Amino acid sequence: MAAADRSRSVGELTRRSFMLGSLFVGAGALAACSGSGSPTGAPVTASSSVVRRLEQQRRTPGQRVVSARLTPRPVEVDLGGRVVSTWGYDQNLPGPLLRARAGDLLRVEVDNRLPVETSVHWHGLALSNDMDGVPGLTQDPITAGGRFTYEFTVPDPGTYFYHSHSGLQLDRGLYGALVIDDPLEPGDYDHEWIVVLDDWLDGTGRTPDDVARDLGIGADASSESGDAGMGGMDHGAMGMDGMDGMDMGEETMLSPLLGGAGDVSYPHFLVGGRVPEDPMVFTATPRQRVRIRFVNAGADTAFRVALGGHRMTVTHTDGFPVVPQDTDALLIGMGERFDVLVTLGDGVFPLFAQAEGKTGHGQALVRTAAGELPAQSRPEELERRVLLGTDLAPREYVRLTERDHDLYHSVDMGGTMSPYRWTLNGRAHPDIPPLDVSEGQRVRMRMRNMSDMFHPMHLHGHTFALTDTGLRKDTVTIGPMRTVEIEFDTDNPGQWALHCHNAYHQEAGMMTTVSYLA
Repeated sequence: MAAADRSRSVGELTRRSFMLGSLFVGAGALAACSGSGSPTGAPVTASSSVVRRLEQQRRTPGQRVVSARLTPRPVEVDLGGRVVSTWGYDQNLPGPLLRARAGDLLRVEVDNRLPVETSVHWHGLALSNDMDGVPGLTQDPITAGGRFTYEFTVPDPGTYFYHSHSGLQLDRGLYGALVIDDPLEPGDYDHEWIVVLDDWLDGTGRTPDDVARDLGIGADASSESGDAGMGGMDHGAMGMDGMDGMDMGEETMLSPLLGGAGDVSYPHFLVGGRVPEDPMVFTATPRQRVRIRFVNAGADTAFRVALGGHRMTVTHTDGFPVVPQDTDALLIGMGERFDVLVTLGDGVFPLFAQAEGKTGHGQALVRTAAGELPAQSRPEELERRVLLGTDLAPREYVRLTERDHDLYHSVDMGGTMSPYRWTLNGRAHPDIPPLDVSEGQRVRMRMRNMSDMFHPMHLHGHTFALTDTGLRKDTVTIGPMRTVEIEFDTDNPGQWALHCHNAYHQEAGMMTTVSYLA
């Protein structure tokens, strides 16, 4: 696509997707300010000159260019002896692995062969705002039959992923892993395995849009009161009767670690795009050292992950290095990523992903010797030490520099099941003011979960620090009645989405914007 076409796509934003105008009404209503005071001025949009200038500053002479192509389209996908119709970037799940080095220019042409509009978001990357892939906020949606070229400098090494940010397309097959390599990293391991986790229903009798209608997403909520954000009962009470001829029942989705664990019952859980009956197999030899990059691409499910007969050493989360911690199992919320190191034993072992608080699991196999997996493949490690992202601490060299914050924002999460409505400070997107900031500030934000369900909160365009530990993340899982405070520097101007990475909560209103004002 020509540069002029790309400029038009980010400049002529449509009304239908993000309803940006409503976001600029009531600016600052969610903020309690301290330090240098409330930001003022006009919003810095994705087409602003400051956004383009910042991207030019990121580019370097002789910069390496990595090119790729994604073609979202209707596909038939083999989940492991079971073929389903869905939408995907490839005939396989996940979509194509994209890989670059920190500092490279990544150029990805998207050729939309879907019957509907789409987009691609580069989850976790602090990239140029006009390339962030949020329709109506940073670009026009890519029309059916249309094309768009994403072109940006990749700033930080780590494990990331890409996915559609249009409606509930994430809950189909429109996702893939994105790895940004660190040219200075020693790579002291023998193998690298990229393990993408997902909850799956598309093509099994229902679609994500069917589920949304049954939940009541899009129903008239004009009679709802402003205090709807403080409820949230009956989570997980929705059964998926009739799905693929199976009665999923009235599954109660509760987790001892996360409270309400989801709203959607899934017939399948995937590891590497395959069901447990015909799993992905990783092969190595005993005593080899493996780096495993975990990505939770699920829409409504956290996963408790363990490798039977082994302990894992966590080295990174959301792309940033942590003080290494040994654990038996990991709890991974939607949108989170973890890197671990494992020294392999001798035998056949289950790489097991329990759907947290739900019935069912995903599974892959790790094989270092001949033999069969034991009949009882559920690892005992799942019931031992379970590590959450908030249990980690950062390596010293990636901590934010110490300084007082200039601005304080407070965000309360809430929701109800009837009507199905998820809120920030009692209001649902698009009827919600933005969180205004100015460039050059240190922002502190309190995120308080006032519902009985966990929320993996994701901030686009930035990596924040948890104020109690300094841990660097872009997606943090917050349990019921828990509060997390974060800090980040406003060094990437634009309009940036802040939302729950439960796709159904996001679609039902749990989203706002961190809005830079000039």
